[in-house]
Amino acid sequence: MPTKKKNKSLSGEDKKLIEEIIRVDHAGEHGATQIYRGQLAIFKENTEFGKEIKEMADQEEIHKSTFDEYIVKENVKPTALFPFWNLAGYALGLGTALLGKKAAMACTVAVEEVIGQHYEEQAKELSKRKLKPDLLKTVKKFREDELEHHDTGVEHQAEMTTGYVLLSKTIKQLCYTAIKITKKY
Repeated sequence: MPTKKKNKSLSGEDKKLIEEIIRVDHAGEHGATQIYRGQLAIFKENTEFGKEIKEMADQEEIHKSTFDEYIVKENVKPTALFPFWNLAGYALGLGTALLGKKAAMACTVAVEEVIGQHYEEQAKELSKRKLKPDLLKTVKKFREDELEHHDTGVEHQAEMTTGYVLLSKTIKQLCYTAIKITKKY
């Protein structure tokens, strides 16, 4: 396969970076689909609010499928914590939805802010090293989608959630921790 030859020609450091990006983004996009799945367990798809969540969930499904393909195409081992991240994503979505619409959107704002920054850092690194133009294009496109989700959350008054600052900081810290762990495992 031509793809494997390309991977072999990468330096060890570049190969490690590509593997980390794909492993983390693969896990993250699966986690995102689970967050929305948890929220949709509370806010049904046939409601106005549920339809908006479903739209975001559908975009995340596309992201997830894309990184499923990258995992195979680039021969990257998925995170060993994959089942845990899926469960954690569902629990986060369900838990914030149980707190109400604004809290569910506070979750979206916090997660998408971290992911937007994360994708931006990845895009800069891929550009700087002139690696994987297709992956760079994907990361940039998905970053824009995630920032749209962030803005949707803000439009739904996420910041008016009781305890917003604490909730947001906690969710962001969970995301940063998940990213850091998933890079290695």
